[in-house]
Amino acid sequence: MAIQDKKLSCLDCGVPNCYRKEGSFPQFCLTTNTNDEEFEEANELYQSDEFVAKFSLAAAEIEGAYYGKLTRVEEIIVFAKQIGAQKIGIATCGALINEAKIFAKILEAKGLESYGVSCKVGSTDKTKVGVPETSKVKAGCHESLCNPVMQAKLLNKEKTDLNVIVGLCVGHDSIFIKYSEAPVTTLITKDKVLVHNPAAALYASGHYYKRLLKGGDI
Repeated sequence: MAIQDKKLSCLDCGVPNCYRKEGSFPQFCLTTNTNDEEFEEANELYQSDEFVAKFSLAAAEIEGAYYGKLTRVEEIIVFAKQIGAQKIGIATCGALINEAKIFAKILEAKGLESYGVSCKVGSTDKTKVGVPETSKVKAGCHESLCNPVMQAKLLNKEKTDLNVIVGLCVGHDSIFIKYSEAPVTTLITKDKVLVHNPAAALYASGHYYKRLLKGGDI
């Protein structure tokens, strides 16, 4: 796509005037170029939709009271209590079960109940759902499928109030969110190379990870 044909978005903005309105909006700004009716429809949901109203208010109050003061573990606990959640579901990667156990202990210490389900629940071999043997990490042996659908169903069965993702793989997290009946937030985003700190690749794109900015496949 030619540069002149590119539709500009917030990613092209160098003046984030939309936050405190201390400057001016660029000509392509989505705030000034989106139909007012669309904003009115969206804003109405913060009043008319019980879920949106409850969660947005809780999130805003926590941001205002604790900005830069709490870890994400603490924020999840405060948020859970703010929305009246008592039973926290933990959808964990099998490789991060120890982290999930620590999180569960912290939840218990703060007066919250937890129930966790590992991604390998069911111990179903990958080939049973059509994954070829050659696509396994280690071919020629049993290798269990990550099962986010079953994780969601088991947490649904437990009637959890809020579900927390602990390190589910890219794609598996999307499936879990789709089938979870309880609202979902994330504690840990898996990145095996960067010790679960995926933002490090962005911060290092100017030196160690320059290859990310080159064209072509990874």
